Amino acid sequence: MGMHGRLTFLLLSLCAPGTFVRAAALLDLPCMVTLSEDAVPGTSVAEVTVSCSNTSDSPNVTLHGTEPSHPFSLITSSTDPMANTTFQVEVTLRAGAELNAHWMNMYTLTLRATCPGEDEVEKQLFVWVKGGQVLHCNAPFTSTAGDVVRVLADVAPRTPLYAVMPQPLGGLTFRLRNHNTPLVLTDQGLVLAPAGGFDPSKGTQTFRLEIEVMDSKGHNCSGAVSVEVLPSCRPCVSFLEPQQAVTVPGVIGPLEVVTQVRASGDNVRYAILAPTAPTFFTIDEMTGKIHSTRQLEVAQEQLLVQAYNALHPDDHATTILNITVQGTDQQELSCVPAIFVSQVPETELPGSTLVTLRCTGCEGAEGCLRYALEGPPASRSHFRMEGPQLQVSTTLDYDSKAVATVGFQFTATIVVTAGGQPPRSTRVPMLVTLTPVNEFTPVCPNGTTFTVPETAAFGSAVGLIAGTDRDYPPDSLEYSLEGGPGPEQPFSIDVHTGEIRVVGPLDSRQRKSYRLTVRLTDTRNDLDPAKQRSCLCAVTVHVQAVLDQAPVCIPEVQELWIIARSGSRQPVTRLACQGSRDGTTLTYNIAGGNEDGRFQLEGNTVLYLPNNLPEPRTFVLLVEVSGGSGTSRHSTVVALVVHITPRSTPVPPSTTTQRTTPLKERLVVTRVEAVWRPPAWFVAVLTVSGALLLATLGCMARSLLCSNRVPGKLLLGKSPWDVVEQKGDEGEPGSSHASSMEQFDGRAQDPALPCSSAPRSSWSEAEPLAFLTGRKSELVHRQVGVTR
Repeated sequence: MGMHGRLTFLLLSLCAPGTFVRAAALLDLPCMVTLSEDAVPGTSVAEVTVSCSNTSDSPNVTLHGTEPSHPFSLITSSTDPMANTTFQVEVTLRAGAELNAHWMNMYTLTLRATCPGEDEVEKQLFVWVKGGQVLHCNAPFTSTAGDVVRVLADVAPRTPLYAVMPQPLGGLTFRLRNHNTPLVLTDQGLVLAPAGGFDPSKGTQTFRLEIEVMDSKGHNCSGAVSVEVLPSCRPCVSFLEPQQAVTVPGVIGPLEVVTQVRASGDNVRYAILAPTAPTFFTIDEMTGKIHSTRQLEVAQEQLLVQAYNALHPDDHATTILNITVQGTDQQELSCVPAIFVSQVPETELPGSTLVTLRCTGCEGAEGCLRYALEGPPASRSHFRMEGPQLQVSTTLDYDSKAVATVGFQFTATIVVTAGGQPPRSTRVPMLVTLTPVNEFTPVCPNGTTFTVPETAAFGSAVGLIAGTDRDYPPDSLEYSLEGGPGPEQPFSIDVHTGEIRVVGPLDSRQRKSYRLTVRLTDTRNDLDPAKQRSCLCAVTVHVQAVLDQAPVCIPEVQELWIIARSGSRQPVTRLACQGSRDGTTLTYNIAGGNEDGRFQLEGNTVLYLPNNLPEPRTFVLLVEVSGGSGTSRHSTVVALVVHITPRSTPVPPSTTTQRTTPLKERLVVTRVEAVWRPPAWFVAVLTVSGALLLATLGCMARSLLCSNRVPGKLLLGKSPWDVVEQKGDEGEPGSSHASSMEQFDGRAQDPALPCSSAPRSSWSEAEPLAFLTGRKSELVHRQVGVTR
C-alpha cells in the first residue's frame, strides 16, 4: 500500500461511523456551480437542506467568503412545519450585486450550520463566474433618468468628472449622441470639464450627455449622465474702490513705497495690466504695494491694476490708479532700470549679457562711473559686472543642490559709484530667477526580470521599476504600460511609484513569461509643461509554477555502501525527484541524521566529507525535498541508509606468500535490487491464516490416519541471506579459507556474501530500516568501492 493508499485509508477510517456525534447535516450542497456574469440580483445559485436532530429551534446558518464583500446572500425556510427539523437554505445573488468575470471569476464560499445543542458543520461552495455575451453598463448610467454628477463652478479646466466604465476593457468605443454641450468625452470614457472651465458668474447649470458604448464584437449599451454645475461657495475677488488717485508731494527715491492697493477674496494676487512695461512703478504681487523703479522728481502715470485668484484666474477684478509725483531737488546719480528682475533659463551660456545699465549724473570724462556687484557668494560666483553690463560668469545648473539651496533665486545689488567730491553712488537691486530646462532623458534599468507565482492574487505586487532622471526635481517620473492591461497582459503599473501589480489570472502551463514595455515620462522638469522626455524599457515577468502536490522521489529509500577515501568530498548518491509541474524548482535539505556534519548537499547530490573514520559506521539521513512557497509549499522526505567503511581494513595474518598488487583507479559499482517489504497488517493476516490452516490440516490428518505417527513438521522458508550464509559455511573448510587470507586483489565482491573478506558491521541491517516498515516497495542502492 503506497503513500496515497494509506492516506485514503486513513481518511476513510476517519469518515467511517464511530462514536456518534450529534451535528447538523448539509445535504445536496454541490461542490461547484457555474454562474454567468449576466445573472440578475436574486438569481438562485445553490440550494441545500439543513437537517437537525433537535427540534427545539431553527439552526443558525451563515455564509462566508474569501472576499469580504462577496455578492451572495442566504434565504432560510422550514420545509417541515410540524417536525421543524429540516430547513431549506438557498444561496442567491444579493440585491444590487453585479458580476464581472474579468475582475473576479471564482468565489469560494463557506456554509456553516449550527443546530441547537449540536456541533457546527461546514462545507465549501465554489462559484465560477463565466463571461456574458452582452455588454453591460452600470445600473445608474443605464436607467431612464441616467446618472447624476454635481460639481462646483470653480472646478479646474479638463478635470475628470465622470467615468462611464469604472475600469474599461480594451476594444471599447464611446460615442456622444448629443453634441450641444461644452463637456468633453475622451476615448477612455471619461467626461471632462470644458477646456475653459465653467462660468462662475452663472447660477446652477445642468448638462446632459447621452453616451453609447460598443465593444469590438458589436455588443453595445447606452445611457446618460447629467452634470449639475453648482455656484462656487468662495467669495469673489473685488476692489473696494474702482478708481484711486495718489499724489506724492516731493522727490522719491528708488524702491520707495508709493501706495498700496487692496482687494478682497481668496488667494489674491496683483498685477499691472497697463502700461504693459511700466516705466516708473512696479507692484508687489503678494501685497499689492506700489514701488518706484528709480528716483522720481516729477512724474505722472495712470496704472490699470488687476487682482485675481491665483487658483482660479478667471475670478478677477480691476481698478485704475493715478499717481502724481510733485517736487524738485538736486539731480543725483540714477540708473535705468532702478531695479532688475528677470528669469534666466539654466542653459544660458557664460558671458551672456542680462542687462545693460544706463546711468546719468556723471558729467565729464568717459568712464567716471564704476560698477560693482555686492551680495551673497552664490550670486557673485555666478554673475559679474563688465562695465555697465551684468553678465553670466559660470554655468547655471538648475539641477545642482547648491542652486536648490538658494531656492533657484539669486539676489545681489549693483553699486554704481561716480567720482568727485563728495562721491555719489546709487544702488540697483537685482533678482534673477533660474528657470528649469528639460535636458536629460529618463533612464530605466533595461532587462529587468521579475518572478511571480501563478497563484498570485489580484493586486499582488510583482516588482518595482526604479527609473532615474537627472533633471530637477530628481526622478520626477510617471510610469505607463504600453498596450495597457488586458488578457494578453494581465498587469498594471502605478503611474507614480512604478510598481507592477497583477490584475488578471496567471497560468504557467499556458504562458511561462510576459514581456512588458514600460514608458517612463519625466514631469515638472521644464518651465513649459509640454516639453517632456520619455524612454522605453523592457521588463520580463516569469510565471513560476506552484506545486499542487508533494514532490515524488524514486526511490524514497536508499541503502548505500561506500568506502571512505581521504582527500576532498566524496559523492554518495544523486536524488531523482520531480515536482507535480514541469519547471518547478525543488530545494533539498538534510532534516536529520547528519551527525558531526559529515554530509552536505549540493543541489540534489549528497556528498560525504571524509574525516578519518576509525571503524565502519552506519548513518541514517533524512533529506527533505520541498517545492513551492508560502501556503502552497509541499515537501516529502527521502531516507538514506549509508554504510561507511574506512579505506584501510585490518587483514588477519596469513602463511601464504604475499603478493603485491599495484594500486589502480577506484571505481564505483552500483547494484539496484528490488525488494518487496509487506506492511505489518499483511504479515499479521498471513500469520493468522497460516496458523488456522495448519490447525485444520492437523485435525484432518489425525482423524483420518488414527495412528501414533507424529505429524510432519512444517518447515518455514529461510530468507535468501540465511541460505547464502549456510552455503558459505559448507564451503569454508576448503580453499576459500585460504584465499580469504590473501590480499584484496581488486575484484568486485558482494559484501552480502560470506566469502567477502571485509568485516561486517556489528550494527544489524534491520535496525536502520525499522522505521521504514509499512512501505509498499523500496529500491535499495548498494555501492561498493573497488580498486582496479
